[in-house]
Amino acid sequence: MSVSSGDVEIDISGDIDVPAQVKESNKSRLLMQLPVQLQLASPAAREWITRRRENVRPWLVFVNTQKFKVPPNVQRWTKRMIKNVDYFQSNYMFVFIILILYCLITSPMLLFAVAASLGACYILSLKNAEKKIVIGGHEIPLAHQYGAIGILSLPVFYLAGAGAVLFWVLGASFFIIAIHASLYNIESILGSEDEPFELQMEQV
Repeated sequence: MSVSSGDVEIDISGDIDVPAQVKESNKSRLLMQLPVQLQLASPAAREWITRRRENVRPWLVFVNTQKFKVPPNVQRWTKRMIKNVDYFQSNYMFVFIILILYCLITSPMLLFAVAASLGACYILSLKNAEKKIVIGGHEIPLAHQYGAIGILSLPVFYLAGAGAVLFWVLGASFFIIAIHASLYNIESILGSEDEPFELQMEQV
């Protein structure tokens, strides 16, 4: 393509070269977004995570040790546990996620296994975007392909000690949540239905 201005003719044809640094930046951004795209493919999952994020209580309130108080009796302890789990459920979920991330960081082999599984899912997503995978005349849904990768990854996860890590995360999460829910005096925030009755009994 050429543009003429008077007697001068300027050739503006040719391809626009994108700098390699920009290409690498876009590629890195795509890879960083991959796990979120894989996990949040369902609108219900996106809505659930958004709701959990909105319901996170202030962390300064969550870790306020001045609110810790031993419950006076078993009945109060049971009600406190239920109220705390309901009030801080999003915070407890993030505690669970933090423990999982800690285990991944401290276990290179397990981190490699997770990265390999996500990489395989990424390759499948690219292939399905170009052309659907058909076996025996039947189109294989992407969700089933992800499931197959998960099954094939089980031996690798087993060798990486994923079972022990899972039990440790579940045990540590249950311990932390149980201690916090038992000792945190949620009544000071939400109030207690039993307090007026108990005060009246003490006055009598």
